[in-house]
Amino acid sequence: MSEELSVESRIAPPALSCPKCNEMLPSELGEVQCTMCSAKVKIEHEGTRKKWADEKVSCPECEKVLIVGVRERPANLQCVSCNCQFVLKPNVPRVEIQCPSCDRSLRMKKKPGKREIDCPACDTKFTVKF
Repeated sequence: MSEELSVESRIAPPALSCPKCNEMLPSELGEVQCTMCSAKVKIEHEGTRKKWADEKVSCPECEKVLIVGVRERPANLQCVSCNCQFVLKPNVPRVEIQCPSCDRSLRMKKKPGKREIDCPACDTKFTVKF
C-alpha cells in the first residue's frame, strides 16, 4: 500500500476566538466545534475561500504548478500532466514559543487547547495553551 501524497496549503483562515469561552477556535471554515467548551460555531470567510480557489501549488511528483480551483480544505487533487493524485491539506499556522527554563525557541503548530511540552534542550516539562 502506497503512502498518501500531500501538500500543505499556504493559506490559513483568520484566527478566531470562541464567542462562548473566548478560547482559540480550530483553524477551519464551516461548522467547527470549540475544543475547550464544545460550542458549535459557524465560520465563513469569503476572502479565504476565494484565495483557496485561486491558490497555486506544485505537483509533488512532477512539480508542475497547478491552480487549485477548489474552495475547501482538505482537497483531493489530480495533476493534469502526470495524473498524480494528492491531498491539499489545510494550513496550520506555526508559532515560536520559549522554554521557560532555558529560553530555547521551540516551533510548533498553533492548535487550540493545552499541550504538554518537553523541551528537547533541557528536558523541562511545561504547558502551552492557545
